[in-house]
Amino acid sequence: QLQLVESGGGLVQPGGSLRLSCAASGSTWKSYTVGWFRQAPGKAREGVSCISPGGGSTTYADSVKGRFILSRDNAQNTVYLQMNSLKPEDTGIYYCAAKLGGLSGLQSNEYPYWGQGTQVTVSS
Repeated sequence: QLQLVESGGGLVQPGGSLRLSCAASGSTWKSYTVGWFRQAPGKAREGVSCISPGGGSTTYADSVKGRFILSRDNAQNTVYLQMNSLKPEDTGIYYCAAKLGGLSGLQSNEYPYWGQGTQVTVSS
């Protein structure tokens, strides 16, 4: 059973940066595509970004393209989401999720493994 733990959330001013981490247990981490999703109060969960098992391919939602960078270190069983130029509309709970196999998009129902989430608040 894969377990995921997110960290790095917090309060940041508009225009600021945060780096979220997703640490995983399990020796087959490098076989999983990893995605980040977020949910703002009163809104549906939305896909933010995902990265292929080897780290060579990434997908970003249009709302974060050019501002967020997703990377992974398979030796450390960790995925990083660098978030720059943050906006108030980026506020929400950010979840890390994983699925076996290659990149196929940001449909949350394709990801069977989820972390508990970390809160990101962008406010002045």
